[in-house]
Amino acid sequence: MNDTSVLIIYTGGTIGMVHDPETGALLPMDFGAIASQVPELKRFGFRLHTIAFDPPVDSSNITPENWVRIAGIIEENYDQFDGFVVLHGTDTMAFSASALSFMLENLGKPVVFTGSQLPIGTLRTDGKENLITAIEIAAAKDNGNPIVPEVCIYFESMLFRGNRTHKNSAEQFRAFVSANYPPLAESGVYIKYNRSAILPVRPSLGLTVHKNLDTRLAILKIFPGISDAVVEGILGLSGLRGVVMETFGSGNAPSNSRFIEMIRSAVERDLIIVNVTQCETGKVEMDLYETGAELQKAGVISGYDSTAEAAITKLMVLLGKYDDSRIIKKLMQTSLRGEITP
Repeated sequence: MNDTSVLIIYTGGTIGMVHDPETGALLPMDFGAIASQVPELKRFGFRLHTIAFDPPVDSSNITPENWVRIAGIIEENYDQFDGFVVLHGTDTMAFSASALSFMLENLGKPVVFTGSQLPIGTLRTDGKENLITAIEIAAAKDNGNPIVPEVCIYFESMLFRGNRTHKNSAEQFRAFVSANYPPLAESGVYIKYNRSAILPVRPSLGLTVHKNLDTRLAILKIFPGISDAVVEGILGLSGLRGVVMETFGSGNAPSNSRFIEMIRSAVERDLIIVNVTQCETGKVEMDLYETGAELQKAGVISGYDSTAEAAITKLMVLLGKYDDSRIIKKLMQTSLRGEITP
């Protein structure tokens, strides 16, 4: 056994399910006995340790409190392990990976999220390959330095930056895409790392974990015919501090005077409104068309090519850290963890 060590954090999700031999029902597996389900792990020769949520959390029930718990586990064990693998349900994995990327400042080790579409105990499971390769990536080093020192998602042969990723299929094994940023790695016979796309190692800076998240946020998805009452109802929610507004194309929305006035009024009340596109590919450029320019004049800020998952979780972290909306707006338009291309 070599000195390489990886901590596996099981939060819940399909990957950790096995069939009860008596009833045939799916039950959470004992992750302390993971080697019995995936005996191939012994061939790594790594020191593997597991910490499991008890009870496991279905990804649809994931909350910011769970993110704080994951971040806390990584913080407490940071010096003892070379890398971390987080096993998580697929439905909200992109939200969780995005959140952790912003919560873990100056991260210098890999944190690899993975899961599966079929339980690890089933014959055709995709979970074994996902788990095995995620561990290999979490342990991978070059000249003593981790190759991928950031929060990422590994799924079905592709490694993506966590805060650039979106789940786009409920059925395909390749369930995730990173439409606006290239893969960090692709696995086949070999794992081919895209070194130029990976964040650089910053070993001289110590890990800082941000655990105060402010969830006083909303997502406003624009659609043709959206009523003034709906827009006003969302923007007027008591205590609301931020809104991620999903707009058409390159950041366009209705330009009628009533809609723009509601936006302007909300911004004047110190509500932070971030503009992200509903398109899977591309970015917000509010100066391209008059409809976008009107939003910009009203005080809406650009989310550039951010995913909605990254925008909402980044806002949670920044609102938990700062009171001054001017600082938050500036940082929302700054690439903190490679989440946007300004």
